[in-house]
Amino acid sequence: MSIPKLNLSGHRALVCGASAGIGQATARVLAAQGARVTVLARRADRLQALVEEIQSNGGSADAVAADLDDRAGLLAALGDGSWNILINNTGGPPAGKLLEADTEALEVAFGRHVLSAQTLLQHCLPFMQAKNYGRIINVLSTSVREPIPNLGVSNTIRGAMASWAKSVSKELPPGLTINNVLPGFTDTERLDSLKSAVAERTGSTVEDVYRGWLSRVPEGRLGRPEELAGAIAFLVSPAGAYIRGQSLAVDGGRLNTI
Repeated sequence: MSIPKLNLSGHRALVCGASAGIGQATARVLAAQGARVTVLARRADRLQALVEEIQSNGGSADAVAADLDDRAGLLAALGDGSWNILINNTGGPPAGKLLEADTEALEVAFGRHVLSAQTLLQHCLPFMQAKNYGRIINVLSTSVREPIPNLGVSNTIRGAMASWAKSVSKELPPGLTINNVLPGFTDTERLDSLKSAVAERTGSTVEDVYRGWLSRVPEGRLGRPEELAGAIAFLVSPAGAYIRGQSLAVDGGRLNTI
């Protein structure tokens, strides 16, 4: 009997949204597991600092500064597409009610998430097929299961991404998998901005919003980006080879759905 391994030596990973939060933590963890990591985001200075950190810890990394909204420029910046691990991760749309959102907000969000994911998958797919090993992970939200109030556009687009992933999971050849990770309340810059937006909208204090969130999490705390990264590392490893087309909530037990 062979023992499944977590080691990622010999694999190349493209991590989007790596300048902060879950993307940054994922790049660190995948590099620590032996993957050669390419970090992608718009903020070149943050990416370079991350690359230097990973290299100083004995890992292999390089950076690509690109904008997911500019898909032609994105492909030009990426070159030959030689990655067999793809982490689709980008910040969600601004808060607000869906009834008050204009169609442009939906178009921008659909492009930034679904269309960029489709573009990157098609770009990397030949290399994945050549290696007979491919892993695609979409970092989405627990709103895939339970829509979150006042995040109308985000709820819509996260759901679209989950449906896209399930469809892709039926079409990928053996050896190539796609899965979603659904973060709950995670200690990131994005959550800080949402906390402030909720406080302003409801007339509450930021502290009250924070306490209200924690009251719904059985673990009693926010998630840490590295905990999400650990789940992602498992799914992209050989140990996760038989997990395909799934949405894994990493939320401290907050969701009520089974």
